[in-house]
This record gives sequence, C-alpha cells and structure tokens, in this order.
Amino acid sequence: MHTPHDPFVRVRGAREHNLKNVDVDIPRDVLAVFTGVSGSGKSSLAFGTVYAEAQRRYFESVAPYARRLIHQVGAPKVAEITGLPPAVSLQQRRSSPTSRSSVGTVTNLSNSLRMLFSRAGSYPPGAGRLDSDAFSPNTAAGACPRCHGLGQVHGTTEELLVRDPSLSIREGAIAAWPGAWQGKNLRDILDTLGYDMDRPWRELPAEQRDWILFTDEQPVVTVHPVRDADRIQRPYQGTYTSARRYVLKTFSDTKSATLRAKAERFLTSTPCPACGGSRLRPEALAVTYDGRTIAELAALPLTGLADLPDGGDETARVLTADLKSRIAPVVELGLGYLSLDRAAPTLSAGELQRLRLATQLRSGLFGVVYVLDEPSAGLHPADTEALLTVLDRLKAAGNSVFVVEHHLDVVRGADWVVDVGPGAGEHGGRVLYSGPPAELASVAGSATAVHLFDEAPGPGREVREPRGWLTVGPVTRHNLRAVTARFPLGVFTAVTGVSGSGKSTLVGELTQELPGVGRLVRVDQKPIGRTPRSNLATYTGLFDVVRKVFAGTEEARARGYGVGRFSFNVPGGRCETCQGEGFVSVELLFLPSTYAPCPDCAGARYRPETLRVSYRGRNIAEVLDLTVEAAAEFFADTPGAARSLGALLDVGLGYLKLGQPATELSGGEAQRIKLASELQRGRRGHTLYLLDEPTTGLHPADVEVLTDRLHGLVDAGHTVVVVEHDMTVVAGADWVIDLGPGGGDRGGRIVAEGPPDRVARTEGGATAPYLARVMP
Repeated sequence: MHTPHDPFVRVRGAREHNLKNVDVDIPRDVLAVFTGVSGSGKSSLAFGTVYAEAQRRYFESVAPYARRLIHQVGAPKVAEITGLPPAVSLQQRRSSPTSRSSVGTVTNLSNSLRMLFSRAGSYPPGAGRLDSDAFSPNTAAGACPRCHGLGQVHGTTEELLVRDPSLSIREGAIAAWPGAWQGKNLRDILDTLGYDMDRPWRELPAEQRDWILFTDEQPVVTVHPVRDADRIQRPYQGTYTSARRYVLKTFSDTKSATLRAKAERFLTSTPCPACGGSRLRPEALAVTYDGRTIAELAALPLTGLADLPDGGDETARVLTADLKSRIAPVVELGLGYLSLDRAAPTLSAGELQRLRLATQLRSGLFGVVYVLDEPSAGLHPADTEALLTVLDRLKAAGNSVFVVEHHLDVVRGADWVVDVGPGAGEHGGRVLYSGPPAELASVAGSATAVHLFDEAPGPGREVREPRGWLTVGPVTRHNLRAVTARFPLGVFTAVTGVSGSGKSTLVGELTQELPGVGRLVRVDQKPIGRTPRSNLATYTGLFDVVRKVFAGTEEARARGYGVGRFSFNVPGGRCETCQGEGFVSVELLFLPSTYAPCPDCAGARYRPETLRVSYRGRNIAEVLDLTVEAAAEFFADTPGAARSLGALLDVGLGYLKLGQPATELSGGEAQRIKLASELQRGRRGHTLYLLDEPTTGLHPADVEVLTDRLHGLVDAGHTVVVVEHDMTVVAGADWVIDLGPGGGDRGGRIVAEGPPDRVARTEGGATAPYLARVMP
C-alpha cells in the first residue's frame, strides 16, 4: 500500500494505443522528459494515460449535471496509477487562430487593459462610464460599426478585376469572375442585357465598364443559352452580380481557403476611415489613460506598455500592477517585442506556445503536474534556452513538469528521462529506460542514447552549385521591411532565425508565378483530414488501388461487386449500423460517452457479404489493418500499391496501419504522409518544394531518414527550401539565409546568407554560434 506521501507517480498496466502493458515509476517535483522515435508511444503514455487519468479524476469531483456540459475524455486503458497530482495540459494546437484573435486575447492581457480604461480612464466631460466590453473590438458594444471591428475595409479597382484590357468579355477579360458554369452564366446574362461581348474591354464606354464591375444592382433576366448539338438547354432566370459584389461576397462568406485566397488577390485592404484601423467605436476612443487611447497603448511593444505610470488613485494602482505582473513572464520568455494588437495568425508556432506558457507562469499554481507536448517545437536554439529557464521556474514553484520532447538540449536539461521504444507502432510501446539522463548511455537498443551521447559532428558534404537564382522582393509585410532575398535553384536551402524573425513570411512570398519555379509544392503540418473517415490509405490514393484489386478478384466479379462495394465511406458494401465507422458511440449520461465496436460488424466496417471476398487469404478489413511495412510485402507485385507503400517507407512511416484514422496522426506524421504522396508521383519537370519546419515532432533518428529523402529530391534535379531550427539539418544544407537578429521589430533583416560554413562565421545573428557547434 502506498502512502499519500509517495514521491512517485506509479503507472501499472498501461495499454493505451500501442503501449504493451507498461509499468513505470516517475518521480514528482522534477522535470521529466518522455523520449523515443516518432510513433513509439511517448504521447500515449504522457497524454493518453497520465494526463487523461488526472483529468478523469478531476471530472469525478464535478457535480454529475455539470459533467454533461464538459467534453470528457474516456478512461485510459491502465490498470492503476497512484501518486498522481492534478494535471494541466499544454498541447500544441494545430488549428489556426482566427483573425480576431490577438496577443492580447491569447494572454488575457486585453482584459486587464480594458478594465483599466473602464475603471480608471479619463472620460470626456458629461460622458457616462463604459463597461469593459465597450473597449473590445470583438463585442457588439465596442466594435466599429463601419468595419465590424476588423480595422480594415476591403475594396477593389478596375486594374485588379481586369488584368488584360485587350481581351473581350467573352475571352475572359474579367479575371475576378468564377470559372466553369458560374462564369458562363454571368457572361450570358450580360449578353442578354445587350452588352458587346466581343469588343476589347478597353474600347467599351467608361460608364458601361463601371456598371459591369461595380454596380450594386442585381437585375434578373431570362437567359436563352446557345444550344449545344448534344444537349438541350432550357431558358432560365439569371441574376446579375457585379465583379466587385461577387469578390466581396466570396471573401466574406466562403468556407474554402482556396476560394478566399483567390478572392483576396482582387481586393485592396485599407484602414477603416471611420476608426482609423483601431477597430473601436468613437465612444471608446474618446477615453484616455496617461493621455493615450486604448488603441495607442495596444500598439506599443509589451516592454513599452510595462512602463505605464501607476496613476493617481488606488483603483488605477491595483489595475496597473495587475497588468504589469501579467506582462512580466511574457517579456521574460523573450516576447517583449510583441504588441497586444498583433493578430494571432501572424505569430509563429513557437511564439504562440510561449505565450500560453507565460499565462501558466502567471497562474501561480503549485503541486500540479504540467504535461507539455514538445514545447521546443518551432523554437530556435537560442529560444530553447529561455524555455528551459521557464520550465525550471515551473518546477521550482513546486510542480512536476512532464514533457514529451525530441530536442536533445531539453533532454540533457531534464532530471529524469523515460525512453519509450525501441521502434515505432507495433515495434514500440515498451519503456526501455526510466531514470537520470546520464545512465541512458548504457541502454542497448535506445535510438535516443545514440544521438544524446554522440556529439561528434556528422560527415561533411560537398556543397552543390546552384544552376540559377530566384529573386524575391522587395518584401514589406509583417516585420519585413523592403527585404530582397535570392534563393538558389537546384540545391537545398535552409531559412533560419529566431522565432518571429520573419522566416515564414519570407518563404511565403515564393509563388508559382515567379520565373524559374515551374511547379511549386508546399508541404505543411496541417491535418490530412478532420474525421476518422480520412486515413493514410485514402489520402495517398492507395485505397483506390486496393479496392480495384479486390473488385478484380473472381469472387467479386461473380457477385457483381464493383470498386464502390469496397469503400467504407458510401452505402453498398459498408456496414450500415455504424455507417462504415467501425464503432458506435454509447451515451452514458453522466459519464463520458464511450465508443464500442459496432455490434454488427465487430469493428470491421463492412457487411459480412463484402468480407467474404478475399485476396491472397485476406479480406478488405484485414488489409486495412496491415501496417505499411506488412502491406509492402503483401502488395509487392502490385505496381500502384508498391509505389505508394515504398514512398511511405522511405519517410519512415512503416509502423502506421493503412486504416489508421487521420485524427490519430501527429503533425509530423501528417507532413511526412503529404511528402510521401508527392514522392510517389512521376517526376514532371523541375519542382520547388517548400517545407515549414519539417523536423518538428521528429526524433533525431527520424530526422536523418527525412533529410536523406529531401536531399534525394535535390539530387533528382529539384529545389528544396526548408524553414528550419534543427542545426544538423542546416549544417547539411547547400545555402543558408539567416534572418534576425531578433524577433518582431528587432528582426526582419537578412543578417547572413551563403554556404553553412560562411554563415557559421558571420557575427550579428543568433544562429551562427549554434551552427558552428555542429559544423563538420
């Protein structure tokens, strides 16, 4: 029997995901790091077991009725956990923040500033006191009525809408209009209205051009389409929409990121004339503190906001002290250059993660276990040092800090290491070692030990010669000020710099339209699907090949089964009880909903008749349950499948199951699946590959596999550009562009460029000293 003062969290019989009945003891009040190759089971142990159990216990203490209102995680598959304190989770959120989200809203600093203005601001004579909501652009009480609290108004011009005035309307002069049937419909309506469709645009009278592009009228006419020989088209009622109206409506209403980006190309964005871009109503802007409006204070860097005077009365003193105490941890984490009104979508992943950490530092909790998911993701080595200081402070305040991490500097800075492995998926799920980092060196089979203790630089590689150059700029966007950059073609380029220095902004300027690009492919870490219906096989196109193989068997032909019969996403061959999900949700009222295997198909997803069709002794459900590694052997002589599976093996994903739902994949896995999908395609001329931090979430052993593939692309004649913080990857590049020297206003300049050895010797940037350590 353990006493209440047992200094260890003791896990017994953990079986979540791929964990193989794991027993492990982890001391409390330490910085403990969970390591292992990608897919080994680290997150299943730290988040899926330890954190999930702590959360479940907390919910047990909540009134049953309130529990129904909270999204609960089911009980983890574990026999017992003792010595477990309350837990706080800081996971990487891969969803994008909205344009209304800002530094102020992420850190709750905006609330403090709004309260200061509401209670201690200087109001005009005769003006009534405003509630704090009236100082927020995200509420009806505070938002400027003209721009709805966005600060920008969108318009357009004839030059943007009509790129080539020598074309006629029929030839597509109005570039902003949609393609396909919708665009033809608008042209047919104009024709019916009597406009000349075949005259060059520039020769049409000015008032006609103006009406076609900018009218708010929406006349309805009867259109008699020109009949094609092979089909009958009946007259219909068509409503005219001007080019401006169409673009603005698409931009504001569409859920499609592609359509929104296309519409944005035809728009101008200018500060709202009513609020001057401040996003607030005039009543809120009439209130001042220290002679400045809330919009002026929100635009200051946080270091400047921390110098705000305390004010005269007790209310002002209390509120300014609260504001400054909240700013202090943000500045300590190296983010003092940010302003409260900086939009969250313009922040890097590293900046967002540290803002959330700063909020936790301020909370002053103690006696809890913080479970963090790769807090060093997206951080430059210089920023990682600041992160370690913060983790030590959380620990010093009397907390346990459990971190899932690959960054070797964080592992070296830990008090305790739990190494999971030895491999990924079915080849992992065991705890190889649990103890102080120094003793990990003697553990055979640990991929972490190999990289943690072998600090010798890798072998040198001959730098490739560029076969041409792409020039980007001058770019003025976010913190970049008239920056011009040259990217070499036919080589491997790494773009480096501290978080917020402008790396992603600069690389974002590389587009398909630039001369010399040819084809451009962006490989990011966004999920490959948002529902369990999307999986590895469906995303890569492998499932299409597998279904054709099954439809081609004698049994399927005899039964009259086509390819659709073997899909679990459409009616026909799938089990209709669970609609091809394989499981059903069981509502337990006051307990968390749980998922149980479907009572009819037992999790197989298909009808019994579909499962009677087999290929080489396996039915379709059994094939989906194969790992990539096993499937590569099974389909070795099926060219379409072998190519897809080979590409997945090449990027180190052999441990994933073909039917593994997209929702269970990490961001690093999603990125590598996208890369594999790209690798399996036939080479079609020169391609420029852009990857934003491809090594995020990867163990050093997996980084080696990935970089080998990327260098293989360059050897095949393509160009690879990566935004990267891993110095071993940067050292192996042919060309490096280092931005900085700092983040935000202190960054946005190219401080060094050239081969890695030259950048490692260049003073003035944050990257050089860290790069020099790993240079051969």
